Amino acid sequence: MLNIVIIGTGAVAAEITDYLIDSNDKYNTNYNIVGYLEYECNINKYYKKYNFENPVVGDLDNFNYDKTLNYLIGVSNINFKKKIIKILEEKGVKPINFIHPSTIISKNVKIGVGNIIYPNCIIGPNTSIGDYNLMTSFSVISHDNIIGDNYFFATSVLCGNVTVGNYNFFSIRSTIIPNITIGNENLIQAGMIINSNIQDETTTFYRHKEKIIYKK
Repeated sequence: MLNIVIIGTGAVAAEITDYLIDSNDKYNTNYNIVGYLEYECNINKYYKKYNFENPVVGDLDNFNYDKTLNYLIGVSNINFKKKIIKILEEKGVKPINFIHPSTIISKNVKIGVGNIIYPNCIIGPNTSIGDYNLMTSFSVISHDNIIGDNYFFATSVLCGNVTVGNYNFFSIRSTIIPNITIGNENLIQAGMIINSNIQDETTTFYRHKEKIIYKK
C-alpha cells in the first residue's frame, strides 16, 4: 500500500483524487489517500466545495512531514507551486510521481520527481521530462523532446524535437510544431499553434481575423 498525502484541495487535487481511485478500481493499484495539506483560510473555499472523503491533516508550513508518507502536489498555479517546492525541499521531502496507468510511455523516457500525468496521455521515445510538471488528460509529448521543470500542460501537443525550459503554462489545445525552442516563464494561450521559437516571459496569443465563406 502506498500512503498518499495530496498537497492542496482545489480542482487539481480533486482530479488527482479521482484518478487515484480510478487507478485502484481498474488497474489494481494500491493507493491509500491519507489526507490533504491545506491552509485553514482555503478550507471553506476549496476543501468543502469538493466534498473530499479524507481529512485535512495539516497545512504546508506546520505539518510534520513523515518520511513514511508519499506526497503529490495537487496545484496548477506555477508560482504557488514554486512556494510549495521550496517548503518541501527545506523539509527534505521529494514528492513522488503519479502516472495514471492508462498513459503510454516509451521505454527510454526519463522522468524526474513530483510529476503528475493524468489518464490517456502519450510520451514518445527519447524524451526527457524534469520535475514537478503536470500533464492533463489526452496530452501528447512526441519523440526527442527535452522538457524542463514546473510546467502545466493542458491537453496540449508537443511534436518532435522540441525543447522547453521551466515554468511554462500551455493552455488548452495548444500545439507546438517540431524543432521549436521555448524558454522560461511563458504563457501560451488556448488553441495556439506555435511555429517559431519563444524566448522568456512571453504571452503568446493570436487572434485570427480571416473569415472563409464557402459558396457552391
